[in-house]
Amino acid sequence: MGHLAVLLVALIVDRIIGDPDWLWRRISHPVVLFGHAIGFADRRFNHTADTGRVRRRKGLIAIVVLLLVVAACGGALSHFFGHLGVVGIVLEVVVVAVFLAQKSLADHVAAVATGFRENGLAGGRKAVSMIVGRDPDALDQAGVSRAAIESLAENFSDGIVAPALWYAVFGLPGLLAYKMLNTADSMIGHLNERYRDFGRAAARLDDLANWPAARLSAMLIAAGAGLVNGPAAMRRAAERSLTDSSLHRSPNAGWPEAAMAGGLGLALAGPRQYGGEMVLEASLNASGRQQAGAGDILDALKIFLRACDCLFLLTALAFLASF
Repeated sequence: MGHLAVLLVALIVDRIIGDPDWLWRRISHPVVLFGHAIGFADRRFNHTADTGRVRRRKGLIAIVVLLLVVAACGGALSHFFGHLGVVGIVLEVVVVAVFLAQKSLADHVAAVATGFRENGLAGGRKAVSMIVGRDPDALDQAGVSRAAIESLAENFSDGIVAPALWYAVFGLPGLLAYKMLNTADSMIGHLNERYRDFGRAAARLDDLANWPAARLSAMLIAAGAGLVNGPAAMRRAAERSLTDSSLHRSPNAGWPEAAMAGGLGLALAGPRQYGGEMVLEASLNASGRQQAGAGDILDALKIFLRACDCLFLLTALAFLASF
């Protein structure tokens, strides 16, 4: 059974089951284990007494070693599963589904709309603090709503499309290596004093690894917007991804976020506050509506789910074309 067939089943499993809390309360999620490995490398090799050049070199060596280790583990798992027949196929489906995030992402973003409905602004702020790094107490209703929608769009790319793409092309070694790299970027890929040098290689490699998925994600979101809001929304989403993606501080996140902004007719991004510090950033789809609320979050979720459907359809077409 090829990678594309396994991916099709894994997408269905993840869409229905997601990440069950009861399981991950009892055992560590693989991404948590990746985080422990990255944290060990950080503590062991990232010394403030070293020069920037030395820290960059150590950071490069650390991330390359980590990637090689998890890729080798993925290869070993794939070899092992290959000797188990149907049981091996089932196990590989489970492993792939664990590294996808359709249901869990939808649930976390939907919780923000639920928080608004049940507890007002305080409820929305509390729910959005679980999925974004910006200061929730500095956000009004529109800010909370935009933060949730932006997180949905960005994580569609690096939490669903990118792992699916890397698995489809390189199997379990590619999937595990991507997730290790993406986890490293979230932990050490920051432009602060501690990680500017040590995390530089991880951040640059993550940008490279997410380059194709970000652009594919924008296309899928545009297709999803078309299915939900009609052809005009699809054209607007596609146009905004092309014209506004470069306004984002990230070379990749701007693509799905700009597409979502266009599909909703909503202005996203713009100035936001992290750790008490204001970060000035241009708006995506600046001519769109400035005010946003729980209804926009629900509309974004509709587009997201249809984009996930389009990813499944695209995978199915690739599978049929492989014969």
